[in-house]
Amino acid sequence: MGILLAVLAPLDFVNSLLLRIGRGIGIFAVALMVIAILVQVVFRYVFNNALPWPDEAARFCMLWMTGLMAPTAFRRGGFVAIDMFTHSLPRLLGSAISLLLLLISLVVLVVALKIGFSEVTGFGGRFATASLYVPGNLSFSEWIRVPRSWMMASILVGVFLLTLVNIELILRNIIASFGGADRMPVIPDPDMAGAD
Repeated sequence: MGILLAVLAPLDFVNSLLLRIGRGIGIFAVALMVIAILVQVVFRYVFNNALPWPDEAARFCMLWMTGLMAPTAFRRGGFVAIDMFTHSLPRLLGSAISLLLLLISLVVLVVALKIGFSEVTGFGGRFATASLYVPGNLSFSEWIRVPRSWMMASILVGVFLLTLVNIELILRNIIASFGGADRMPVIPDPDMAGAD
């Protein structure tokens, strides 16, 4: 069990750090998304002149927010789960079923990593968005369309972070099954802000 705890400690640290950064960027993305939607509502219904870029900007921010916030929810148990079945079983059997489900999730996430990588580097990633532009240089004299690969990178980053969290949860499950739950580092901020 000492080896598993030695592997878990740095993974816990890395996940805590990456997910904290991801939450900060995700909150910023939500704020930008709300601003883009409000701009679109005002221009569409007040000025009767819809802008082409706010919908795409909101979609871009939503994808990145999802990719960066979902791993935190997964780590903290914030996903919808029907766990009354595993809680009604003996502890070891319930842990074994949870471990099996985490291993199945890991297989799905590895496949999703391949799909995310192909979305970023493949044929679809070579195109650009229709109406979303960013400065092409520091003097703002040239503007380029946002590559679609930047949007699809949210899938790759999100699934990579979910995979790291899944591996951590597998290790935590194994350690807890052997009675080492009290020796594991605590997942910070397990309360989902009143989501219970």
